Amino acid sequence: MKIMKAKDYDELSRKAANIIASQVIMKPDCVLGLATGSSPLGTYKELIDWYNRGDLDFSNVKSVNLDEYKGLTRDNDQSYYYFMYNNLFKHINIDMANTNVPDGTEPDSETACSKYNAIIESVGGIDLQLLGIGHNGHIGFNEPADECPKLTHCVDLQASTIEANKRFFASIDDVPKQAYTMGIQTIMQAKKVLLIASGADKAPIMKAAFFGPVTPHVPASILQLHPDCTVVADEAALSQCDL
Repeated sequence: MKIMKAKDYDELSRKAANIIASQVIMKPDCVLGLATGSSPLGTYKELIDWYNRGDLDFSNVKSVNLDEYKGLTRDNDQSYYYFMYNNLFKHINIDMANTNVPDGTEPDSETACSKYNAIIESVGGIDLQLLGIGHNGHIGFNEPADECPKLTHCVDLQASTIEANKRFFASIDDVPKQAYTMGIQTIMQAKKVLLIASGADKAPIMKAAFFGPVTPHVPASILQLHPDCTVVADEAALSQCDL
């Protein structure tokens, strides 16, 4: 595991975007595993800038997103499809037919998850997976548990995750209580993993995840075992880590 320290969020975003841009340049038809939330917004803005300068071509890139809320339609402004379209896809020349997000409108969890597993297999797996990290150590929506779920599955969101996401909804009652998410095995099978973290509020979990034991009770800790994982975090997020 490689840990890169950035001075602040802007530098973190530039460093992360450089890694993703290098992947696209080296393999123009690569498969990118993408994430949502506040952490990658700066990274996506940097990638859009690279594209607008003519330095990046996404026309042959395929993407698979980590997760999606169960029950939200694509046009819901809190769905992750909506997030990806408005914060990245519509600003670059990626073929929307090559973008994939779990189908939150599929009520049958087994059907939704098996279809998404088949999509990931059909594109040949993930070349680079971008991740954030939750305050409880979740990656994707893989919450702390007694064992690591392997493939795409439906998860009941923990109270801390619902609480963290309520700021995006009119009230906490509107926050979806379930989500479809890639499993830990799928994430670990990505050829490269890039995890980004920013802010002092992430400092305790960064220490637990990357300087503590590997345990499914801290899902991100499994990344210590990945053969090519890079963590890019700002000084605040790494403030409790002994580097």
